[in-house]
Amino acid sequence: MTPSAICPGDTVLLADVGNTRIKLAVVSDHGLGEGRARRLPVVGRRQDLDSHAFHAENLERWLLSAAPGPAVVLVASVHDAAAARLEAVLAAVSATSHRPLRQRRIMHADLPLAIRLDEPQKTGIDRLAAAAAAGLVKTPGRSAIVVDCGTAATVDMLSADGAFLGGAILPGPVLMAKSLADGTSKLPAVAALERSAPPPMPGRSTHEAIAAGIGWGIQGAIGRLVDEARASLGADAEVILTGGWRGAVRATLPEAIDMPDLVLCGIALAAERACARR
Repeated sequence: MTPSAICPGDTVLLADVGNTRIKLAVVSDHGLGEGRARRLPVVGRRQDLDSHAFHAENLERWLLSAAPGPAVVLVASVHDAAAARLEAVLAAVSATSHRPLRQRRIMHADLPLAIRLDEPQKTGIDRLAAAAAAGLVKTPGRSAIVVDCGTAATVDMLSADGAFLGGAILPGPVLMAKSLADGTSKLPAVAALERSAPPPMPGRSTHEAIAAGIGWGIQGAIGRLVDEARASLGADAEVILTGGWRGAVRATLPEAIDMPDLVLCGIALAAERACARR
């Protein structure tokens, strides 16, 4: 695709619809240029909404600020109900405000990514978007491991030529804590585990024991998964770290490249193909 494939005159907006949050952003630079290698897109004007109960007014306010003129919204979702509500609100805003506001649901075929899986359509679009962006972040000719710290944590592998190979999925800290509370009669729910350092061993209360188990446990799990991925890809595989609670495992992966908006940048890479389908 050439730069002209981007919808002329449109602001391109992004919506990463996750299980906990909807992450919104504006593409400020598509990373395209004549005679130069493709660069990672640049995103800005970040805004988060609650996937389960966002207020339509908050979305409309952000839209007015981010794109007062014509815009196209690229929606990538792993939460069907939240995405359906988001799309309904976008359609209502477009109709009632009498403004050109189109939307496209992003699928795996929209991403510039080779996917070496039997059923790529069943893989979370967030994992694939992160992998597509990681292909521009990693050193050419080297493989990569993408660690995404979201509601679920994923550790995914990219070949040296940038193909998505799959990986591993495990519960994030909040899901672990919820599982303990829901599955037992006496263990309390423990909050604020995602960004807090785990307490030293031994935990001297039930709360501290849960926090230690989850905090140290997830560090150990992700560290081991990265080791296993390197055993397959090679010791020189680069690690790219993204997601809201990535700080909790950064000490375990001190050499990792920190990319907080990797998934959004990957969704932005779909703009060329998605807009070409007008």
